[in-house]
Amino acid sequence: MNSLLARLQAYPFERLRQLHTGVTPNPAYRPISLGIGEPKHATPEFIKTALSQSLSGLATYPATQGELALRQSMASWLHRRYGLTVDAVSQVLPVNGSREALFALAQTVIDPSRPATVVCPNPFYQIYEGAALLAGAQLHYAPSQARLNFGIDWAAVPESVWQSTQLLFVCSPGNPAGAVMGLDEWRLLFELSDRHGFVIASDECYSEIYFRDEPPLGGLQAAAQLGRTDFKRLVALTSLSKRSNVPGMRSGFVAGDADILKAFLLYRTYQGGAMSPVVQAASRAAWDDEAHVAHNRQLYKDKFAQVTPLLAQVMDVALPDAGFYLWAGVPQAFDGSDTAFSQELLAQYNVVVLPGSYLAREAPDAQGVPRNPGAGRVRMALVAETAECLEAAERIVQFIQSKK
Repeated sequence: MNSLLARLQAYPFERLRQLHTGVTPNPAYRPISLGIGEPKHATPEFIKTALSQSLSGLATYPATQGELALRQSMASWLHRRYGLTVDAVSQVLPVNGSREALFALAQTVIDPSRPATVVCPNPFYQIYEGAALLAGAQLHYAPSQARLNFGIDWAAVPESVWQSTQLLFVCSPGNPAGAVMGLDEWRLLFELSDRHGFVIASDECYSEIYFRDEPPLGGLQAAAQLGRTDFKRLVALTSLSKRSNVPGMRSGFVAGDADILKAFLLYRTYQGGAMSPVVQAASRAAWDDEAHVAHNRQLYKDKFAQVTPLLAQVMDVALPDAGFYLWAGVPQAFDGSDTAFSQELLAQYNVVVLPGSYLAREAPDAQGVPRNPGAGRVRMALVAETAECLEAAERIVQFIQSKK
């Protein structure tokens, strides 16, 4: 048995299930879950049609590299969205969702024969941690900072950490707080990558759900603006799950440094990461259309515009830059305990929220004091229809007011 498996921690949703074991929800309320970030808006009909009309693809083995027509659609989307020109042959590769790609990329780029550190945000998407550990690396958790809109102070990462870093995971827009990285942050990371030779994996799966006038800056876009058109040591990962409401289709792509993608393709050829021709056809249809994306984004804008002010009356919470989560502070009445808040809310009002501490790890802060940067906050996934999210918010307001 692979001994590295023992280093993996329980997934946040398993920990949440264990936390709620023995809790009896109030039967006076129907259950509402804001716990899991699974899109609930309707899948566009034209994507379903493209899927059903391509079932003949089930009769053939797919190539790991995917069909050229699909990669051209992905490259065209990068041009429309970010103004980028990429080679559809060497700089774009379809993947079965960003989770699979994030994990496989770590196995591709990390060299376990020498000291290997992976740097990731804290809180974070737990695949970053599992991918690093199973590749034989150690982790450095860079804590989010409230003063930076819950972004990361990359300059605070010690030079000694960067010296052994082989891979850096960034997430912009971020999970859970929705912060978007600016050009100055990217400039610093590129300088560090040049100095120390590490690869940057930019997780951008929330890029198309945003609330400001300006769409979020992407990693490849930042590189191009800084004259780094070869995207050296940079790979961006994105997905249709949130953009097009097709989480069950498991479809996305990676783009960037051609040398890294060549090695990544080799790894995935052995891993068995080819995308079904049926999914490829539906993916092409999705990447080629923007109208459904704009409609989906407007649904989130309208929803957050109604829910956020309601919760802001009783919690430390604000409209994020992007994404579909609210990152809310637990009121003092709960002594800052995100787990107690989650338990009591379920018991009394039958609403599920995810404790922020489950999304992070205890690690030394800038002063060397161990802390969990997710503690004292909860993540609320506003993925259901507006009426259901509003009902959940109203119950949360009642719950908190009942404690005063």
